Amino acid sequence: MTAHTEFLTVAICSYNSAGLLPRLVEGLDRLESPVDFEILIVDNNSTDDTRQVIEQLQRRVKRPLRYVLESEQGIPYARNRAIEESLGSTYMAFIDADELPDPQWLIAACRGLREYDADCVGGRIRLDLRKRPTWMTDSLLPFLGQIDHGNLPLKVADGSTPVWSGNVAYRTRLFAGGLRFDTRYNRAGSGIGGGEDGILFRALLENNTAMRYEPEMSIVHLIPDFKLKRSYFLKLHYISGKRAGMFEMSRPQRNRLFGIPFFMYRQLLKKTYNVLTLIVRRNPEYLREAMTLTHHIGNMKGLCNQHAH
Repeated sequence: MTAHTEFLTVAICSYNSAGLLPRLVEGLDRLESPVDFEILIVDNNSTDDTRQVIEQLQRRVKRPLRYVLESEQGIPYARNRAIEESLGSTYMAFIDADELPDPQWLIAACRGLREYDADCVGGRIRLDLRKRPTWMTDSLLPFLGQIDHGNLPLKVADGSTPVWSGNVAYRTRLFAGGLRFDTRYNRAGSGIGGGEDGILFRALLENNTAMRYEPEMSIVHLIPDFKLKRSYFLKLHYISGKRAGMFEMSRPQRNRLFGIPFFMYRQLLKKTYNVLTLIVRRNPEYLREAMTLTHHIGNMKGLCNQHAH
């Protein structure tokens, strides 16, 4: 690759995803792209046969397929390793191991990056929900990663039209100054939670980064069974609230108990009452209110941890 040749790295961060990688890698290999690209697998300490599967795929696919091992456990460490490995490319794109790209995925991504000189481009994320439970309302789908900002491209200027790291492309110059995913928001192994992509998105907004949404940059997210349980949504919001309490909320100096301001105890009682009322009334939105409650409890736990330290 010469100094003036555009090149793109498609990065997949993988943990114990050997069963998913062949379909994804072979799908990427078939994509048309206006820019030459490679496929990079960042293996985050998998205990399955990911390495062997990649070696087999390297003999089958036409595109360059690179494998690196990231021994620091957790998705932000894997994503940051992918960034480091992609700094020699003009562009990089993230897609997760449990996702599949549409045929126009890279064409749309490159259009946003090249024709509009965006530094960050994200697209539509559709969910494979063939086992969708009856209790799962549409209001819950964004918490499984669904994104649909409409059928027209648009400039991303605020938090109302987010783009997430499961389907995003960047100019690598964006990371030349050291910008990375925040490793405090770690999700290690098969755990749940995270939030590192939300923190990065907020940082890009604060820096007035040129960002776009391209609807044809579309992928399908394969939802595993463990995410189709009410407990998943509650745990996800508790963890998110706890991290916000630890790292984002200011600890009050007065009127507090165990580092938690008195008004948050009153809010806890009110939110608990709201959840119980909806349950008694058999209102299907009770789960959404329960998620708000667990996020609030997480906030309180995070502030308590601040106080302990």
